[in-house]
Amino acid sequence: MNYKDFYQKSLEQPEQFWKEQAEQIEWYAQPQTILSKDQNDYPLWYADGELNMCYLALDKHIQDGFGDHVAIIYDSPVTQTVIKYTYHQVKTEVAKLAGGLLSLGLKKGDTAVVYMPMIPQAAFAMLACARIGVTHSVVFGGFAPHELAIRINDCKPRVILTASSGIEVDRLIAYKPLVDEAIELAEHKPKKVVVFNRKLGARVPFKKYDVDYDALVYGSEEVPCVAVNATHPLYVLYTSGTTGKPKGIVRDTGGYAVSLKFSMHYIYGVKPDEVFWAASDVGWVVGHSYIVYGPLINRNTTVLFEGKPIKTPDASTFWRVISEHKVAVMFTAPTAIRAIKKEDPKGDFIKHYDLSCLRTQFLAGERCDVATLEWYNQHIPVPAIDHWWQTESGWPMIANMMGVEFLAIKPGSAGKAVCGYAIQILNENGQENGPNEEGFVVIKLPLPPGTMLDLWKDSPRFKSGYLSAFPGYYFSGDGGFKDTEGYIYITGRVDDVINVAGHRLSTAEMEEIVASHPAVAECAVVGIHDELRGQIPLAMVVTKTGELMEHFQLEYEIVHLIRDQIGAVACLRNVMVVQRLPKTRSGKILRKLLRSIVDKENFQIPSTIDDEAIIGEIQEVIDKYATNKQK
Repeated sequence: MNYKDFYQKSLEQPEQFWKEQAEQIEWYAQPQTILSKDQNDYPLWYADGELNMCYLALDKHIQDGFGDHVAIIYDSPVTQTVIKYTYHQVKTEVAKLAGGLLSLGLKKGDTAVVYMPMIPQAAFAMLACARIGVTHSVVFGGFAPHELAIRINDCKPRVILTASSGIEVDRLIAYKPLVDEAIELAEHKPKKVVVFNRKLGARVPFKKYDVDYDALVYGSEEVPCVAVNATHPLYVLYTSGTTGKPKGIVRDTGGYAVSLKFSMHYIYGVKPDEVFWAASDVGWVVGHSYIVYGPLINRNTTVLFEGKPIKTPDASTFWRVISEHKVAVMFTAPTAIRAIKKEDPKGDFIKHYDLSCLRTQFLAGERCDVATLEWYNQHIPVPAIDHWWQTESGWPMIANMMGVEFLAIKPGSAGKAVCGYAIQILNENGQENGPNEEGFVVIKLPLPPGTMLDLWKDSPRFKSGYLSAFPGYYFSGDGGFKDTEGYIYITGRVDDVINVAGHRLSTAEMEEIVASHPAVAECAVVGIHDELRGQIPLAMVVTKTGELMEHFQLEYEIVHLIRDQIGAVACLRNVMVVQRLPKTRSGKILRKLLRSIVDKENFQIPSTIDDEAIIGEIQEVIDKYATNKQK
């Protein structure tokens, strides 16, 4: 198949193109209206179709004779557990849990919050909600009670499903006390809390609203799938907003099912029954799309991994999972590969495992620097493909479409536009830029199926945040450029472009150069306030384990690397060495937070931060660095 022709057809004949893709899944009522618009003039897909996501993920495969095939592999190095679940087993558990939820008063159109670690019951809870038409909202297990309360108030769940605890590398986190505190803080009070007791020793205080998960499942009958409209909200997923108030991204059911089936085949290039592993979390959009729904719809065995790329027990974990479970295609964040590279710079652990099963490595979550890509390819000779998408899109917007035509990889680029996405680079006046001219990354409407439907109960914010900046386009909030061959480069959030004495400079480009230094494991470059130039760049670097280079020498070499490759205009003169960088749970470096800390501005700690303790560490390094500079 030819990528160019396939892509052009998706833009020139969108209704015909997505009608054909809709025929690849099973509907209760086949849609006759392929593309229409809602009351806000925003595109709707398959508005008169009816289906059920849980049916597509489980029941259909059983009916087709694949019930004994493995659906989910739960691999938990933190509890030293591996369990394989067949489609029959998953469907039985999910259908009984769904029956239990109905007995608690939940009905089609209600909402439920899932607050769980990376355990099979998290996926079961999502699928059980989908089975009976309940809109689920997964909140990262371990989120602070205040943040959980905000989400409870916003989506107003009738029930919360949780577990007794999550496990970090070095500690047990009791979830139930956090849920209880969140309910105390929240104005909206859920009727019931379903608790799965992992029996790992965590405190599980009993409340009158509590229901035992095992008892609920055991005492319930299996219930069938409920037909829902294609535009029925499957889930609400919260992402951090610039105002501090999280944005509830609403995902439909029909368009999402079609796009996930399409992406598993045409983007990730996986065939039914192959093993697919997205090393992410169900609290993140990757977990929704490519741990739970996408692989199961495509009848792939999906790996549900409870652990970290390092320290569970070491930097060999990823390679063990791939080898042991015969993973064909993997997806992770570049930050995970950088963490492994830092611990095992020579790739010694990789040599201990047979990775011949692995065909493709996908990377996303943040831009993958060239140094990380090169390190990976040096040790594992399979295509390592950076690709780009957002919580809002729900599935990739820029990629190398492995199921269509493998295109040459250009390090630093996320690939070419995916079918259905008319991606353009506009300047501030809304005019399209020429090749290699950096600007705002936008997508011409209509967006393809599966992308966000709205913000939960907040259409005005949806329109102002995504549709108003460039009328007729979805504004991604990212900057980037296209080269002469149509490859797209994402340079980061538009507020990561800094203005040094009138020169617009990309911090991503500087990070690429800093990361190329052999002593650097990972880095962040941010623009900080400067009286003379407005802004100047500051580099924060994490050095590789065992690296003993003096700080002043490292700073000297990095400053000269930037000067040699960008020029003195970049004005990068300051390099701080830190133990780690503040990140979201999905691995994105919180550059805006770093900038605020350095500039001593008031800042709000994002709810998505992985570990708040790092803020104090960074402030200490900044103060020490400033003192040394003065000396």
